Amino acid sequence: MSDQILSVPQIGEGLEEARIVALLKQPGDSVRRDEPIYQMETDKAVMDVESSADGIVVEWKVKVDDVVPIGAPVVVVRSAGSEPVTPTAHRPEPAAPAASVSGPAAASSAGRRRDLPPRTRAYARDRGLTEDDLAALPDLGRNLLPADVDAWMESRTAAPVGQGFSDAPLPQRQRILSSRLVRGTKLVVPGMMNVTADWSGIESARAAQAATGSDNRPSAFTYFAFAVAQAAKNHPIFRSTLVGEDTVRTFDHLHLGVAVSLPDDELVVAVVHEADTLDWWTFAARLRDAIQRARNGEDQADQRVTLSLTNMAGHGIREAMAVVVPPAVATLFLGETYWGFADPDSEGPKPTRCTNIGITIDHRIVNGVGGALFLNEIRDNVQRIRELVNR
Repeated sequence: MSDQILSVPQIGEGLEEARIVALLKQPGDSVRRDEPIYQMETDKAVMDVESSADGIVVEWKVKVDDVVPIGAPVVVVRSAGSEPVTPTAHRPEPAAPAASVSGPAAASSAGRRRDLPPRTRAYARDRGLTEDDLAALPDLGRNLLPADVDAWMESRTAAPVGQGFSDAPLPQRQRILSSRLVRGTKLVVPGMMNVTADWSGIESARAAQAATGSDNRPSAFTYFAFAVAQAAKNHPIFRSTLVGEDTVRTFDHLHLGVAVSLPDDELVVAVVHEADTLDWWTFAARLRDAIQRARNGEDQADQRVTLSLTNMAGHGIREAMAVVVPPAVATLFLGETYWGFADPDSEGPKPTRCTNIGITIDHRIVNGVGGALFLNEIRDNVQRIRELVNR
């Protein structure tokens, strides 16, 4: 047995770095030669990178969202019948610093700047810069960084007075989220549906807990999240993710993501690991702790989060179309509470406290009936929540 180190390949002239988008295998997983093992993003595209050997994944040298140079070690694969090797790819030597500060001095013979790495080029495009603008960026004798783009834009717009606008760099967390969302639009085939649920059971459960005089009073959203976690026990497809194009990986338990809003409209993800194994009070405590860590700026998202929740109940939003961000296969939306009609009995419809629960599924792995069955079980759990929490 020997270890082989797989590195970032050189896939195009002038490419110097790439961002790691997804790790498609975990340590201990087997991998076949020519099977996708991770995904990376350049300034042009997101692409699968295939293993050059059969073996077992030993260790990842990178994590999701790392920006690494060409030739950097990515993963160690243990294979049989070959000697250990070092990365064969290498990072191209940078061009010699140029004395001029004009764009052409930093351009290749094909007119493409050698000092503008994919991360910086993508950042500049997000800021609205054109190819002419990129050519006008100063040559600093080194690779340009996003901060250099910001500095150039500030110098270009600082002189005029009274323009009526201001520019600011996109926050780092939003840049990461943006990258995940853009990747999602390239991969996910979305399907959306919703149900109306009787919310009075959750309001009753909260009132009963308040009547005990305890300071421990979980939010209505916590009760809802518990109802979702319990439903996931019976629907393993929502504990699954798509690896590559033809492999479904199903986790033993649910790693539940919750979108948490931060000041200035930033967004991070809190995670309750193995949420479907927890009793009510342990679940409530774990969710409270995860949300608090998220509010302190800790984004807990990882490759195990297959289902996410977004809560707009406190913002007057009754219905919305949630977005699925891979590797998740679905996102659930919880809307505001209102007076309506849900599941009328034989005596006819009666006004009751209602909410709308929506789901967006990734149709590549989840079909409509599967999504509907899961959504209906969540609705049933919401309506019998006191029974669930008192088990």
